[in-house]
Amino acid sequence: MTVSAKPQPATRLQEPPEWDRPPLPPGCLAGHVAIVTGGGSGMGLAMARAIAQAGAAVAVVGRTQSRVDEGAAELKELGARATGLSAEVRNPSSIAAAFDRAEAELGPVSLLANNAGANFPALAETMSANAWRAITQIAIDGTFLCSAEFARRRIAAGQGGAIVNNSAQYVWSGFAGDAHSAAAKSAIVGMTRVMARDWAPYGIRVNCVAAGFFPHARAIGTDREPGYEDRLGTMIPAGRVGRMREFGWAGALMVSPMMQGVSGETLIIDGADRLRRQLMHPAFEEPRLRAEVWGTAP
Repeated sequence: MTVSAKPQPATRLQEPPEWDRPPLPPGCLAGHVAIVTGGGSGMGLAMARAIAQAGAAVAVVGRTQSRVDEGAAELKELGARATGLSAEVRNPSSIAAAFDRAEAELGPVSLLANNAGANFPALAETMSANAWRAITQIAIDGTFLCSAEFARRRIAAGQGGAIVNNSAQYVWSGFAGDAHSAAAKSAIVGMTRVMARDWAPYGIRVNCVAAGFFPHARAIGTDREPGYEDRLGTMIPAGRVGRMREFGWAGALMVSPMMQGVSGETLIIDGADRLRRQLMHPAFEEPRLRAEVWGTAP
């Protein structure tokens, strides 16, 4: 009797198109002006780039002027109208000033992408109040304050608009040593639903993108040894970590005309990472006994 080999997937890794092949129709966001918080680098910059590719003018907002200037310069290389604005998303006056400057330079802001955030590993019982607030205030307060400023202006102008927020898949799966960020990202999902309902009568849509592993230059762990990202990918059913361009395009899609009938939703983009558990899997390792609280790649 011949024993056949274990069947293998026809294609193991499914890759998105490269940055020079954006999926949205050219010019589908022409005439729009977007503010992208946390847009100077990482996931925020990916979303800013995708929105600019679709034809919108973009104000890149962040705390560090040099970083937002670099982000805006990258968008200008694509032919987009862009500016870099320094602002503190936890401060309502700073946010209002950033909106004023963006509108003076680019025109009325009709799109908002809330990406400002931070994270670091810490067990809940060792976390100080300041450490808790350092993460939760940027994500929760920043998302709320920027969204409220945006909505007030659009309502006063009698114009609709669209907001996309940044959450994370570990809102559903849990993540040891991440009580601060998990709480903040959960709040963002809740805010997305409530704001969508509150502002629907004014033509303002509010959606969210919840990301899995999307390594980038400023992410924790990017100084690992070569091959680290490939090893992370072995933990994910899709076989790889996320690519920054697919996260950016997901955000741009959510504020685009193609999603006019969608509001209050959260799109999870994690390669099915939250579903990876099986009946039999490696023994649980107590977080306090790990070499690293967040664990290590296989």
